[in-house]
Amino acid sequence: MKRPSKKRKPPIKPPTHGRRGRSSKAVVPRSGVVMPDPSRKGAGGGFDTIRSYLSDIRKAALLTFEQEQDLGKRVAEGDFHAREHMIEANLRLVVSIGKRYMNRGLAFSDVIEEGNLGLIRAVEKFDYSKGFRFSTYASWWIRQYIERAIINQGSLVRLPVHVVERLNRYLGELERYGQEIGREPRPDEMAARLKVPEEEIIDLKQLVRTTYSLDSPLNDRTDTFLRDIIRDPQGLSPADTVEGIQRYEEIRSWMQTLSEREQRVITLRFGLDGEEEQTLEMIGRELSLTRERVRQIESEALGKLRATIEGKSMTSKDLL
Repeated sequence: MKRPSKKRKPPIKPPTHGRRGRSSKAVVPRSGVVMPDPSRKGAGGGFDTIRSYLSDIRKAALLTFEQEQDLGKRVAEGDFHAREHMIEANLRLVVSIGKRYMNRGLAFSDVIEEGNLGLIRAVEKFDYSKGFRFSTYASWWIRQYIERAIINQGSLVRLPVHVVERLNRYLGELERYGQEIGREPRPDEMAARLKVPEEEIIDLKQLVRTTYSLDSPLNDRTDTFLRDIIRDPQGLSPADTVEGIQRYEEIRSWMQTLSEREQRVITLRFGLDGEEEQTLEMIGRELSLTRERVRQIESEALGKLRATIEGKSMTSKDLL
C-alpha cells in the first residue's frame, strides 16, 4: 500500500502572538489550526479570509478507508506527520458540522475552532482496529466540543446557573463514558451512570441540542435549516422559549404529512426526537434500501416539508 506523501503542507502551526497572529488569519493556540480573522477589516469585512480558509481546506483530498486505516495505525505509533495529514483531510468535516451551529451564540470562527479541537481529539483517540470510518467516529467528538462551548460561552437560551451545572456534569460524564466504550452512550446508560432518571438525561440531551433539535434543511440544495425560521439569534426569553416549543410541536405535526418511511428517514438523517444522526448508508441498512434510494426519499420528504411551510405562508416574523 502506498503511504500518503509526507511532503503535504501541514495545516497545523505553532501558536503565535496570543489568540491572533499578525496577518489576515488568526492562529488558534488551543487547536494550533490556522483560522481566518473575521475581525480584520477589508473589502469583505473578514469574509474574504473565511472564504480563503474554506478554499484552502478543500484542497486536501478526502481519505479512503484504506488510507484511514494506514494513517490511524501510524498515529497510534506516534507518527506526527500522519496525525497532521489526518487532521488536514478532515477539516471540511468540521465546517460541514459547524454550519449547523451558526447563530447560536458563538462566532463562526469560534465554532470552527472548537470543532477543530474535537477533530484533533478524535484523531488522537481513534482506534483503527475496530474497522469504523473515521468520519463517523469524529463527528461525535466535533459535536461534543462545539455544543459544550455553546453552553459554556454563549447559550442561545439564557439558562439558570443550576441548569448549566447539570449540563456540565452530564457533558463531562458523557465524554468520559464515551471514551471508555468507543461510542456515544445511550440515555439509559447515562442515567445508570449518573444515577438519575432516564427522563432527565433525555431532557438534558434535548437541551444540549439547543432546545428544539431542528437541524433539518428546508431542502437538499440550501444551508437554511428549519431551526433558523423559529429562533431569534439574539437570544430567547423564557416566554419566547415556551412559544418556540409550541411552534416546534406545530412543525412536528407537519411531519405527519409524510409517509411513515419518509418520517423515519428524516428522523434518523437529522437526529430528531433524540435519535442519533445517521449516514445514508446506515439508514439504508436499517430500512433495507440502497444509499441512493434513501437519498431520494430524503429529498422528496424535505421538498414536501418545504411546500407545507410555504403553503402556510409563514415567515420568520410569523414564527418568532
